[in-house]
Amino acid sequence: MRFLCPFMTRKTGVSLWPLLLPVLFCFIVTVAHGQVRYSIPEEMTRGSLVGNIVQDLGLDIKRLKSGRARIFTEGSREYIGLNVDKGTLVVQERIDREELCAQVSPCSLHFQIILESPMELHHIDVEILDINDNAPVFARNEISFQISELALSGAKFSLDNAYDPDVGMNSLQRYTLNPANIFSLKESTDQNNIKHVEMVLQAPLDREKQEEHTLTLVAFDGGNPQKSGTLKITVTVLDVNDNAPVFSFPLYRVFLVENSPKGTQLITVTASDKDKGANAKVTYSFSQSTGKNLELFNIDSVTGEITVNGDIDFEKSKHIQINVEATDIGGLTDSSKVVIDITDVNDNAPVINLISFSNTIPEDSKPETVIAILNVKDLDSGKNGQVKCGIAQETPFKIKLTSTNFYSLVTAQFLDREKLFEYRITITANDEGSPYLYTNKTLMLKISDVNDNAPVFQSYSYTSYLMENNLPGASIFAVTATDKDSGNNARISYLLEEQSVNGVAASSYISVNAESGEILALRSFDYEQTKEFNICVKAQDGGNPPLSCNVSVKVIIQDKNDNAPQILYPVQTGSSVIAEMVPRSADVGFLVTKVVAVDVDSGQNAWLSYKLQKATDRAMFEVGLHNGEIRTVRQVTDKDAVKQKLTVVVEDNGDPPRSATVNVNVVLADSFPEVFSEFTDFTHDKEYNDDLTFYLALALVVVSFFFIVSIITILSVKCYRWRRERMFNKLGANLPVIPYYPPLYADGGTLQHMYSHEAYRSTDSRKSHLKYGKPSTESVMSLDTNATQSPNRAQKEELFSQVRINQVRISALLHIPVEYI
Repeated sequence: MRFLCPFMTRKTGVSLWPLLLPVLFCFIVTVAHGQVRYSIPEEMTRGSLVGNIVQDLGLDIKRLKSGRARIFTEGSREYIGLNVDKGTLVVQERIDREELCAQVSPCSLHFQIILESPMELHHIDVEILDINDNAPVFARNEISFQISELALSGAKFSLDNAYDPDVGMNSLQRYTLNPANIFSLKESTDQNNIKHVEMVLQAPLDREKQEEHTLTLVAFDGGNPQKSGTLKITVTVLDVNDNAPVFSFPLYRVFLVENSPKGTQLITVTASDKDKGANAKVTYSFSQSTGKNLELFNIDSVTGEITVNGDIDFEKSKHIQINVEATDIGGLTDSSKVVIDITDVNDNAPVINLISFSNTIPEDSKPETVIAILNVKDLDSGKNGQVKCGIAQETPFKIKLTSTNFYSLVTAQFLDREKLFEYRITITANDEGSPYLYTNKTLMLKISDVNDNAPVFQSYSYTSYLMENNLPGASIFAVTATDKDSGNNARISYLLEEQSVNGVAASSYISVNAESGEILALRSFDYEQTKEFNICVKAQDGGNPPLSCNVSVKVIIQDKNDNAPQILYPVQTGSSVIAEMVPRSADVGFLVTKVVAVDVDSGQNAWLSYKLQKATDRAMFEVGLHNGEIRTVRQVTDKDAVKQKLTVVVEDNGDPPRSATVNVNVVLADSFPEVFSEFTDFTHDKEYNDDLTFYLALALVVVSFFFIVSIITILSVKCYRWRRERMFNKLGANLPVIPYYPPLYADGGTLQHMYSHEAYRSTDSRKSHLKYGKPSTESVMSLDTNATQSPNRAQKEELFSQVRINQVRISALLHIPVEYI
């Protein structure tokens, strides 16, 4: 065993513990077979050092950290903690030895320190040393004894034992008693080493000399410094019964009002005894000689208070005499008389008898309707028997005197059950005595309901919103009405008023739940067809006759993104191709064409955006995000393909969004012959799934139609030239030769459209519209995509080109649109 801190000096043997305890703590360490034992005093502060576990176990800090050292204890509280960084054990929680081990000694904490990799287990025992931190304590602060003055010397009286939770010398050691002139102290120890103390009487007691003695019992422990506890002892000397009770007066006279209620205090008789304690305690009682009057009164045996216990009637007896006795504990007695004079008063209150009563009347009862008939009487005579009758509180009722001692309770005005459905009517009858007596009688009157209130809706009108494409049977709204009446008169049914909605009966659109007022949709609504409608709901009560009220409900259909955008331009057909012509000299930003689309939805669902999905050359064109304009983003080069195909996606702003696509064909050419030479190639890029015979027949018809139109056009042009030449010759005008003009281009650089479109868009698609202007010169070529190329195709194309050139010349000469030629 290795002592790390001595508790006593080796030479003198004097204990140094009391001097070192406030500053230091001492501990003993024992290391054997992986077990360490420490000793520490209780009540150490948190964080105080218990021991260096690294040194005592022969470990190092790295081993503690690598082995993830931790403390394992079987208890729920960990008083000792491990500081892994320093390798020390410290106090983690306040340690109270008395709380931890009570009187058990020695008191120790057992726990283990566990290391891993490899696994190690070290047992740690920490002995908790006791300090003198508790003084002896008595269970009671004061005790008292009552000892007769006839008690003999040598009588023993057990005293309370003191308790000290400390152990060893710090525990209870001895007692002292002060003063010790009359009583002495006797100590004894039982087999369990528990000290008992007794108080022994040494001299006789005399109550007449000293009635009370005060003593102090002190308990001391053996600690240093020494602590103590005190107990106050009070000894009362009991007297011997040698004196009889004596009444204050031999005769008592009192006055009592007749008909006084039971418990009325009459008088209190008193008797005194010169003795003390139990010998001076006096009990009071009635003498048996009082006779039948004993039943009329009651006397308190302790206080001597006499109270009324029966009916006192002046008419039966005007004077009453009772005899009273006082007796002490030894049986000594004294007697006295009590004479009671009865006083006559107005002792009969009026009596109200209910002859007839209707406890329920309807609220539409007329004034003066009789509710009850009463009989009121008073057994007294004279003014004491004269009675007045009325209603105590303000109510819509009144009392009428119908005959002697008979009254009627009638209505004074019209009643309203909705204001008050029940009345508590208190009828008061009082006589004219002095003081007067009165009697109250309360009647509970219920007012039955009459159907005088129509149902009332919470609002004058309602507005409800319903998303379109709803499921049939969906709940739209619920109306609620209230009725101030009760019972069936307040039972409300909801009905749909017959009216027309968009020319159709409202009942074909919606239905109303008669019980709950819930409005249900009978069909699915389409915002594009019906944006809102009004209905009328009636609330009707169950009265007879029934009352009702109506409320208007406006149902607004909310738009859902259920419609995809519709492409207005360019028009997509299955049998022809529309191509936009872009001159090769077009500048950057040249307007090729404009995609025009609309969405029949509203709000954000109709906000459209345009995107270029794919193109023959994506680097050449761009599409305006919001206006759909297709423009060039670079100069056209000779290497660019004449034929360009663009796919534009038009998408709305709905959730989820819907979209539509349109194909735009663009020809890079400076003249119509170049355009015609490329149109046929567009047709070969199409994929057709229809029957081939149909397209061949259609192509033959189209070629024949263009041939006939060409012949007619040539003849018309020749005739027109002949007429113009004659006209110019007459006027003497020398007209120059009309040169060849290339096709006219629109402001945006595209071929002029067959029709000019102006699109006006707003956030609400219902306000958007498309304006169609007058036809302009044809720069958009629409050719039959199904026409097959015949052996004389070149001849036909040359003919068609010549016709177009002639039309342009005539248009320039006459200043008229080409389409009128």
